[in-house]
Amino acid sequence: MAETILCVGKLKEKYWRDAAGEYEKRLTRLTRLEIVELPDLPEPQNASDADRDKIKKREGEAILSRLKPDDDVVALCIEAPEWSSERLSAFLSAQDQGGRRTVFVIGGSLGLSDAVVARANAKLSMSPMTFPHQLARVMLLEQLYRARKILAGEKYHK
Repeated sequence: MAETILCVGKLKEKYWRDAAGEYEKRLTRLTRLEIVELPDLPEPQNASDADRDKIKKREGEAILSRLKPDDDVVALCIEAPEWSSERLSAFLSAQDQGGRRTVFVIGGSLGLSDAVVARANAKLSMSPMTFPHQLARVMLLEQLYRARKILAGEKYHK
């Protein structure tokens, strides 16, 4: 039982850090959790599409450099299928049986590079709406907590 969240960018505002910290604390009694933050690259004010593609590519290279060949990678992508909490719980249960590291990847403000999405073993969307990547991390932590509570047979709010 272990999950890794590999994300681009730090939680800069205190309220994001507090929310994430609360779920990290709750998760520690249910699973091992590792959070790896990679630097987000600044986007120039008048960035062209080519500039944004270059930033996503460089951030993607940094992500890929932190993945091991046998990692099971779940890319958070807006265009991916949405999973219910129960589906995520079943996925984590299967991952626990497989014994491989499960890595959830959250891109920077520009999203994930095509290379990272191609490397993913699974893709997950939190919603068809766009959220700040800081909020996406908090939402993912909450859903991991909820899924682990389901696996533990504990009550959770519907």
